[in-house]
Amino acid sequence: MSDTPAFLKDAKYLLTEQGFTTSDIWYHGTSSALVDSIKEQGLKRSGDKALKDAAKKTMATIGNNYTESVEPVFLTQSKELAFYWAKQTVRDRSVRVEGDEQPVVIAVTFPEALSAQVKPDVGAASLLLVKEGENFMAYLAGIYQENSFSVPEIDLMRADRMEYLSKLGMAYFTEDIGVACLDIITG
Repeated sequence: MSDTPAFLKDAKYLLTEQGFTTSDIWYHGTSSALVDSIKEQGLKRSGDKALKDAAKKTMATIGNNYTESVEPVFLTQSKELAFYWAKQTVRDRSVRVEGDEQPVVIAVTFPEALSAQVKPDVGAASLLLVKEGENFMAYLAGIYQENSFSVPEIDLMRADRMEYLSKLGMAYFTEDIGVACLDIITG
């Protein structure tokens, strides 16, 4: 957490005993290499074409078929959490795509009608069962502790779906998000 830029540290304003509050602004973490495309086309579901193409090539090399899945646009109500996911995107891309990339956080402001379509990401339960999820939970615990709150306890298999949003800050949107709804967060 110490590497999170100060202008993205918003948990002190969002955290309560019940978890993260929400507003009409959501955040998405990504790589600087994708910003020009996002500014042009918006946030696309399953939008990292370079990573998808690299995965296809790798699978073809080892003789497997690769079936692309359409994932939603993942969101969170916290700039700090979006920064974490932006760092993960940069790390994931560095394995397959060369370049000097930096984490970027994008604010998403929906019209009221679309805001109601943001859903808690219950599917994150499977992520949280692997090493990447453990790393996220450690990061999240640090945010809670830094802001004088107890580390959230969540039973991934029995949790109410809203706990994925409030305690873990995990949400998604099932449509592409237009450019008019987006702002790049800068210091």
